[in-house]
Amino acid sequence: MRNKGKGPVLPSALQVKDPDKQSHLQLHKKHLQNVQKMKKKVRFIGLTGTNGSGKGEAAAYFKKKGYSYFSLSDLIREELQKNGKELTRDNLIEKGNELRDTHGPAMLAQQARKKVKGKTVIDSIRNPFEVEYLRIDKEFILLAIDAPVELRYERVKKRGRKESASTLQEFIKKEEEEMTGSEKGQQLRRCMKMADFVIFNDGTLEDFQLKLEEML
Repeated sequence: MRNKGKGPVLPSALQVKDPDKQSHLQLHKKHLQNVQKMKKKVRFIGLTGTNGSGKGEAAAYFKKKGYSYFSLSDLIREELQKNGKELTRDNLIEKGNELRDTHGPAMLAQQARKKVKGKTVIDSIRNPFEVEYLRIDKEFILLAIDAPVELRYERVKKRGRKESASTLQEFIKKEEEEMTGSEKGQQLRRCMKMADFVIFNDGTLEDFQLKLEEML
């Protein structure tokens, strides 16, 4: 669903982002532009969204459709492994923030962009500077994925990673910290507001894949 229920809505779950203080005519024009954009062959996709929303499933689906895949989190994992640190969520966040602070807030996106050749999906976009850098490529579109927090918490528990939250309340608290970090840290909420399209993944895997299919 569209963030905050505002603005024109594309068929199914694909939605146009909500520019602030635009007239209805401007919104309609933006809507038509995004519809036209969707009619073109999508070559370069960025993924952002909440923890457990289905970004990994989306990436897997796009890979089956012939897209190369790169994750900004994988770049952080490589740095942690070099330093002999455990691959926990807290360590990933800390190291990611450290890399952005040391090398600039778009550093991870810059490294990933060097690998882009042909159809590509880049996962784990969490900072607005990463979005802005990737948008230098005119073919880039940003897809945000979300789902109810209770459902996402259950998904996260099942996937067996070393998470930093053992209860739903801790999960919600930790997520709020990730939503509104410093300029060079994670600012997930801002990234999701910058998305060209939003998919609300609260159904079956088959439902989700049908929504993704509409992008291709």
